[in-house]
Amino acid sequence: MTLKGKTAVITGAGQGIGAAIAAKLANEGAQVAALDLNLEQAQSVIRNLDGDHAAYACNVSQSADVIKAIRAARETFGRLDFAVNCAGIGQAKGDGSDKFYAAMNARNAQLAAGETPTTFVDHLIHMEDDGWAGVMAVNLNGAFYVCREAVRIMAEDERAGSIVNISSTSAQSGEGSPHYVTSKSALIGLTRQLARELAPRGIRVNAVAPGPTNTPIMHGLPQEWITSMEQSVPLGRMAEPSEVAGAVSYLLSDDASFVTGSVLVANGGSYCF
Repeated sequence: MTLKGKTAVITGAGQGIGAAIAAKLANEGAQVAALDLNLEQAQSVIRNLDGDHAAYACNVSQSADVIKAIRAARETFGRLDFAVNCAGIGQAKGDGSDKFYAAMNARNAQLAAGETPTTFVDHLIHMEDDGWAGVMAVNLNGAFYVCREAVRIMAEDERAGSIVNISSTSAQSGEGSPHYVTSKSALIGLTRQLARELAPRGIRVNAVAPGPTNTPIMHGLPQEWITSMEQSVPLGRMAEPSEVAGAVSYLLSDDASFVTGSVLVANGGSYCF
């Protein structure tokens, strides 16, 4: 019970990696505030956890939502020690993903037929402003809003703390869509800057960069792409959400008391930061 007596706010806690993080931290003794756009999913997650926990509806792309939810969590538990930015999306309306996947399928069909491919797998040229902004609003702006409000509370309470941002191996490899890769890369920059700024307050900020992980966000990808990603991982498979949650738990704990500004890679050996 290495986190006993601590309170953690987790965004995107209604499913996938976020739900696994909630379960892991609760097992380590922490009180969990599960934030998610889908309140029912967040409530379902905490119902399966031992201990006292709470769920809050929160659209992380809206700063007012973030402030309201995190303040409510602090009011409920009387303190805030940890924040985990796990909420993330890979697609948004108007981002051209439909044209991108159609082109990928056409190119794969040409290759399978032994033809020289003539189809370009473009994404950028099909991406509209709202498609770009939609992913950035959740993946990057949301993380900023959460970090800002969590630190404001920690500063008010004169309490040290720990923040973990969920990035991605795509920040190193460049594999993925323009808005997703950019948002996950920017999270690493935010992590490093905040680690330096907040160190005098005793607030540590780190990131975890998972590789392909068996989460709902993967289920929307073409099977051919998923198979290709699995084959590219030296360990030969995707990660399970619980394996990423273990990395987060370590970074939050006192076992990582001298670790800040770091990126812990959990990608089966695919890329190293």
